[in-house]
Amino acid sequence: MDQNFHNLIMVNHSLLQKRVLNALAQDGLTPGQPKVLDYLSNHDGSIQKDIAHGCQIDPATLTGILERMEDKGLVKREAKEGNRRSSYVYLTESGRVKSEKVKQVFLEQESELFQGIGQEEQTQLIRTLYKIFCNMTEPEVNQ
Repeated sequence: MDQNFHNLIMVNHSLLQKRVLNALAQDGLTPGQPKVLDYLSNHDGSIQKDIAHGCQIDPATLTGILERMEDKGLVKREAKEGNRRSSYVYLTESGRVKSEKVKQVFLEQESELFQGIGQEEQTQLIRTLYKIFCNMTEPEVNQ
């Protein structure tokens, strides 16, 4: 296996996504939905633009994800008075239950993935990944 940075990031992302979706298979969640549920559990009532940014999902892709989640009764969209251009997305009770399951799966996966890696290495890895994230997103924020 190629051990260069870009390959390791892409392969690890794909493997983590497969593990999460396999763990949530009986819940009927499809790609993108766990991430949105996790985001909304911390930012319930967000507008779609903020969800797209927070989850790093293309807005057009997010629209399809939210439609499928709305069909499953996981989220509801509401327009607020005075702001007809943006709809706000809220978790339903079923969505809250699923978001708790998603959080549990993420914690279990992190626990398994960090086996044999000391706390200091974990902290440094998270700091480094966050710096890389900022390097990739700060120009977008400043536009």
